[in-house]
Amino acid sequence: MNRTVVFALAAAALFGASTPFAKLLVGNVPPVLLAGLLYLGSGLGLTLFRVLRDGGWKPSNLPKAEWIWLLGAVFFGGIAGPVALMLGLTTTSGSSASLLLNLEAVLTALIAWVVFKENADRRIVLGMAAIVAGGVVLAWPSTGATASDWIGPSLVAVACLCWAIDNNLTRKVSASDALFIAGTKGLIAGVVNTLLAVGQGAAMPDLSTTLSTMAVGLLGYGISLVLFVLALRGLGTARTGAYFSTAPFLGAMVALFVFGEATTLPFWIAAFLMGIGVVLHLTEHHEHLHEHEPLEHSHDHVHDEHHRHAHPFEWDGGTTAHTHTHQHVAIRHSHPHFPDIHHRHSH
Repeated sequence: MNRTVVFALAAAALFGASTPFAKLLVGNVPPVLLAGLLYLGSGLGLTLFRVLRDGGWKPSNLPKAEWIWLLGAVFFGGIAGPVALMLGLTTTSGSSASLLLNLEAVLTALIAWVVFKENADRRIVLGMAAIVAGGVVLAWPSTGATASDWIGPSLVAVACLCWAIDNNLTRKVSASDALFIAGTKGLIAGVVNTLLAVGQGAAMPDLSTTLSTMAVGLLGYGISLVLFVLALRGLGTARTGAYFSTAPFLGAMVALFVFGEATTLPFWIAAFLMGIGVVLHLTEHHEHLHEHEPLEHSHDHVHDEHHRHAHPFEWDGGTTAHTHTHQHVAIRHSHPHFPDIHHRHSH
């Protein structure tokens, strides 16, 4: 299995697993403040990891041209999306909101295909449809559930659109340091949402609840986002979004085995459909003659057929992954590939 697929599924598992735990905290923390503390836990934890990894604070080296993409992702994914969701939840039932949240994967793929011209073959489209269908089955309202007025569901749909935009903008910076990207996003979104909640009169919870919330945020929002960025780097937006849309099912698995919730027929139907979708994606084979244009960027890499450059520093020529700014010369060849950071060509 491609390791970037593992990253995408692991990101979905962490995010999905965080949902049942976050639900335990909802009664103790107002929704907007809860979102703020979850993101703060993500931002502070990842920033600490980065400082320890680098032996101190170091510049991000994010290219100036990419800051607009990162700030756009922070605004849409860390601020506008959560706020729209929290406002929507005030007049929307939980079951209806869960159903609507499956729009994120669809909108992510549509933006990737239509706006950013990312390639998708029939197998990928069918796999996406199967995974989303599984999410719909899993979240379908139970008998007797009532529909809210149109304002609440519309706000939830707006949140999905914000996160879909966020996913596509994050892809534009996915070659850069994933810890920096995810940590910056968490810090800015956490501070803004926390201040917004406090400004609305929310009171900070006790220390134990605060630390528990931030720990959930570090795992389910922080480390999950780092893995998501790494998956974007290797799979592209639509495929990563499809794998990530298994999160509701994985969250239900945690609720089942950790919290002892009973299984239902829709749960197993959803598992079957999502399993079909993942298999369709895993068995994808995309190969054709394509051309790489000259490119200069920096990311973690080994010297393969796309990385045959010289080094301005001493290097033993081994197979160890390393990071530095490097140039790609024009090359034309054919081999199996995903729409990763080196294969964003037209078809």
